[in-house]
Amino acid sequence: MTANPPPPPPANVPRHIAIIMDGNGRWARQHNLARIEGHREGAENVLRILEIVRQYHIEYLTLYAFSVENWQRPKAEVEALMQLLAQFLLQHAHKLNENNTRLRTIGNINVLPAHARDPLKEVIHATANNNATTLVLALNYGARAEVINAVRSCIHEVQAGRLDAQTLDWPTFARHLDTSEIPDPDLIIRTSGETRLSNFLLLQSAYAEMYFSPVLWPDFDDTHLAQAIHAYANRERRFGKTAEQLRKHKTTPPPAP
Repeated sequence: MTANPPPPPPANVPRHIAIIMDGNGRWARQHNLARIEGHREGAENVLRILEIVRQYHIEYLTLYAFSVENWQRPKAEVEALMQLLAQFLLQHAHKLNENNTRLRTIGNINVLPAHARDPLKEVIHATANNNATTLVLALNYGARAEVINAVRSCIHEVQAGRLDAQTLDWPTFARHLDTSEIPDPDLIIRTSGETRLSNFLLLQSAYAEMYFSPVLWPDFDDTHLAQAIHAYANRERRFGKTAEQLRKHKTTPPPAP
């Protein structure tokens, strides 16, 4: 492993990183293992990456753990993934508290099997007051389903007289999304060489920087994460403005007191 580059200046570190953890199955195949062993190794990598995120003082880490489309996978694999989620929570919940990490979820977790849903809710409750880092697991999550639910919620508010449809704007609509209390991601990373979002945070990623790594998720380590953060730090985020406007803003002295 090569030595990590030094961390970028704190002002350039993303506040929120979201990761599409792709490549567990291919990793298992490369190592002549069952697919679930790839998922198991991928789950262990969550702890390793979470520790690096903490060292960078990144506030939010969102992981695409199980999509609404993943229910279409073989039944045995889905059940194994749910068992793995429960084991991960039971074995590592104490580490979240020790590291002052809060666990949250996006997606409809109420339809998860009880053996996975119950420990998940327990850990969410047990870590609710932690405030150093927030780990967000996207479970039974899909951006299109999230948008449909948000539209239904807005319609209900309009019908109840609590919302004027003519004044509906993005901040108001965003409050009906699963991520209503979570800042939009600054950096989205996808591992394994794939270059698509796969129905992940489609609206929230409107101005996110994208980083695609060829490395399979179980092998994605501190060096690879540092490379992604450095790539982010070296990009110019304009949010619709010109580069000249940004430079002028940076060089304009603050008003006199």
